[in-house]
Amino acid sequence: MLRFIIKRGILALVTIWIIVTITFIIMHAVPGGPFTQERPVPPAVLANLNRAYHLDEPLLMQYARYLGSLLQGDLGPSMVSATRDVNQMLADTLPVSIQLGLQALIVALIFGLSFGMISAFFHNKLPDRIVSVVAVIGAAVPSFVMAPLLIQVFAMELKWFPVARWETMKHTVLPTVALSFLPLAQITRMMRSSMLEVLQQDYIKTAKSKGLAQARVIMKHTLRNSIMPVITLVGPIAAGLLTGTFAVEKIFSVPGAGKLFVQSIENRDYPLILGTTIIYGSALVVINLLTDILYTIVDPRVKLPGKGGR
Repeated sequence: MLRFIIKRGILALVTIWIIVTITFIIMHAVPGGPFTQERPVPPAVLANLNRAYHLDEPLLMQYARYLGSLLQGDLGPSMVSATRDVNQMLADTLPVSIQLGLQALIVALIFGLSFGMISAFFHNKLPDRIVSVVAVIGAAVPSFVMAPLLIQVFAMELKWFPVARWETMKHTVLPTVALSFLPLAQITRMMRSSMLEVLQQDYIKTAKSKGLAQARVIMKHTLRNSIMPVITLVGPIAAGLLTGTFAVEKIFSVPGAGKLFVQSIENRDYPLILGTTIIYGSALVVINLLTDILYTIVDPRVKLPGKGGR
């Protein structure tokens, strides 16, 4: 296990380095700059700004300087904010995105697994049809369409929930629902198809024929084997949810990292773009590693590399 984690850790560092390098090159290849977006800047002022942020140096020197700062944990100064650097901006916004992402992930897992099981057990019956309709709607309607609908119905018409602030748990309900709808639908469909397949296996039929209680058959045999494909799906979903979703945070004015990333692109804030990209890439790599480890815990038949397994 330790050997596997070390290997994957090294691979993760290489992956993040590649992400940083590609992002750095693309940013500087795009015409324009961070100080010429809103209004023309006098040449003398522009030269001083470029000098202050080392943008007048050769690209290779800028790249080496950034990597050196990154190795020290310094993501650099923001080119837009005069009072906060990138570390401070991410420290202020990431907890919000993590809270919203965790809430959405919990909702998606609880309802997705439940709906998938209900749909499988009542295959081709009314509950299955209802769940299938919900899953299709969740998969077909994107979050940036679902969010305004939720605002119109539950905030404007019914006035059940407030919007455009992030203060109490009540303010988090609509963003959480909007963010969880698509992953909920994905988990539901995956759980349904997986459980339908498991229910047709001979060992399930044998367990039922032996007179085992339905609850025991479900918990010991059906559920554990059905959930394996869902674990694979949850990894990328969790990475996306925990690092913030741009559209939902923008629509609900959630002060999270997703909204910050959108603003960094609009402002061409190079250090902030790189900083958020590193966070997103690192989250995806780490969660994928945790997913692989969780896979071996749930299913002992799956062995980590180096232990004679697949």
